[in-house]
Amino acid sequence: MSQSILLFICLALGAFATPSVPTELYSPLIPQKVLATFKSLPDPVKYPQYTTTSGTWLYFSPNTWTSGFFPATPYALQARQKACPATDENALGIADWLDLGRSASTGLVPLEAGNGVGHDQGFLSFPFVEELAINPSNQTAQTAVKAFGKILADRFNAVVGCTRSWDKSDDPTVFQVIIDNMMNIELLFHAADITGNDTLRTIAMTHADTTMKNHIRSTWHVIEYNSTTGGVFRKRTEQGYSDDSTWSRGQAWAIYGFANMYKLTQKVDYLFTARRLAKYFLDNIPADGIVPWDFNAPLEPAPRPADSSAATIASTALLLLAQVETSKANAKYYTNSAIHITQAITDLAWNEPWQSILSNGTVNKPANNALTGTTYGNFTFVLSTSLTPMLIMRR
Repeated sequence: MSQSILLFICLALGAFATPSVPTELYSPLIPQKVLATFKSLPDPVKYPQYTTTSGTWLYFSPNTWTSGFFPATPYALQARQKACPATDENALGIADWLDLGRSASTGLVPLEAGNGVGHDQGFLSFPFVEELAINPSNQTAQTAVKAFGKILADRFNAVVGCTRSWDKSDDPTVFQVIIDNMMNIELLFHAADITGNDTLRTIAMTHADTTMKNHIRSTWHVIEYNSTTGGVFRKRTEQGYSDDSTWSRGQAWAIYGFANMYKLTQKVDYLFTARRLAKYFLDNIPADGIVPWDFNAPLEPAPRPADSSAATIASTALLLLAQVETSKANAKYYTNSAIHITQAITDLAWNEPWQSILSNGTVNKPANNALTGTTYGNFTFVLSTSLTPMLIMRR
């Protein structure tokens, strides 16, 4: 796609935005807030995970599952700037986004020797994977991807057919796997590309196949296996409303994960699963278009909290699904649906005074952590600004 065409798209979606695309996607506030957050990182470094209910970032140790999202966000802005060159109106020229991403990532390097985030090695690897897409010979990024990939692969149990998510149980035979892990297994493909070890790809596909077999209904959040027999003995939730409900962020992770697995492997079962997951998500969005924190959570007491992060993750997942779709009609439907979801959550949660881009995130409703901004919501909102113009052009 030529730069002149991309520039035309960006002007059309920015200063002359079509009614279906939120103009906020291209607001100068996005790069301004990301730059302000970078300048506010503590020394020694900690990373934002979620905000207070008044919009101020709370910072956490790098040894936290969300620590890769903020360093990956400048890379998403770099991709955005590549597609749509900087103007005074979009403020994309206020920083060298590659330099910011590389600088912000340095706090993750010590985690390569070991860390406590369980299966979320993929999330930690996000900025390094983005670096390799730009500079495949970057040794720092290669080392990080190999190290985090090894940690994740070492969590694989061939009897169960999955990588272990959490280490919460005192019983060593309790093997917990959560749906979020579908977002992490892409790391194994990148590690395989660097090392030439195809066993890593096999681990990723085996995990996805086992997840298709046992996690999908809409989705369960947590499956507990017996580590010695591989049998399932419990299906439950940790962050959803009930064991039989559908936690919306988990459903969004799953759409993205299976669409991505199809992109990586071309195995059609993954495409069918992504479609099935997307259908449930879209069929269960309420009439107001706002994605709730759990699709089965009661409406009373009102209002039922939204989850802006579930909305932005789902929107990005649907855009990815549209990219890999073999059906033009499906691709158009998923693109339109992503834009509608983004418009609805932007109308609700765009919050100029906050340090985060959006409010109304639900981190963990059972733990009373809701009505916040989230770093993963920020990242996926920015990421969608890189995907949307190219998909509009396809249409």
